Amino acid sequence: MSDIGCGYGSRWHLCRYLAYHRAELNRSVESVTAGEALEWLDFPFDPASRFLDGEWKGLNFLGEDHPARNVWRSFWPQTGNVPNWDAVGRVRIAEAAEWLLVEAKAHVDELKSACGAKAAGGLTTIQKAFVETKAAMGVPQAADWLGPYYQYANRLATLHFLIKQGVPARLFFVYFLGDAHPRSRWKCPTCAEEWEYSLRPMYDHLGLTHTSELEKRVHRLFLPVGGARQDL
Repeated sequence: MSDIGCGYGSRWHLCRYLAYHRAELNRSVESVTAGEALEWLDFPFDPASRFLDGEWKGLNFLGEDHPARNVWRSFWPQTGNVPNWDAVGRVRIAEAAEWLLVEAKAHVDELKSACGAKAAGGLTTIQKAFVETKAAMGVPQAADWLGPYYQYANRLATLHFLIKQGVPARLFFVYFLGDAHPRSRWKCPTCAEEWEYSLRPMYDHLGLTHTSELEKRVHRLFLPVGGARQDL
């Protein structure tokens, strides 16, 4: 895990909201999900990290004895870069508590990623998970989920797995507006429309329709770094 940028970047701004503006963040969550924000998990410690700050990875936010964690080991490779979360929370929707798995972005380059798994490693397992997830969503099997939007695809696969295992969960994407990144070549959208310009090609490339039951569990929030959300 890389260090948090000082004054910029998605992790910086998300930590700001969690620490200083949690009530506003909760109101945003409630507005977008039509649920009630319950709690945010503290991040785990990581002895290998510079400041001992870790991330929630895979399904380790579930208890060690949770049965889904055993099945997960056969659904997704346990080596390499497993899905990790920028924050994990709980939200109550229709009287049921559900996990809220958060992914935050501050510039459009963060949308791009490619699968680095090898045929001799976990690639076959990942491809099998994608075939299953696409089928459940009604996505054409020909849709390329290994790149250039691999991260979004593997988050969908993780959500599919959790729902299949009877673990209520939702994906929550936070797209920050107005970040000032020192690398000027990175495009940091200042409005929801600018994000949409980059998100639409991603959705199209992945073959998403926004009509599947799984996608109804995917939420997004456009959140200015200075406050005053934009919900779409």
